[in-house]
Amino acid sequence: MNLIINTARLFEQKGMVFSGIYPKKNLVEIVEIKKHPFFIAVQFHPEFKSKPDNAHPLFKEFIKAALNKG
Repeated sequence: MNLIINTARLFEQKGMVFSGIYPKKNLVEIVEIKKHPFFIAVQFHPEFKSKPDNAHPLFKEFIKAALNKG
């Protein structure tokens, strides 16, 4: 367990944020890098909450960020 905690601390020192934790099992569900224009990784399935005319906010924001980058 110490290895996991120490590894997480190293990632945090480099700017990664563990922003979503599943409390029942203490599992990381969402990570972000705040200083990156759009870096997010998720373990949950936002695609199951999306429809062509009503996308999950994660996908909406990704598209918005991509359009602003171009």
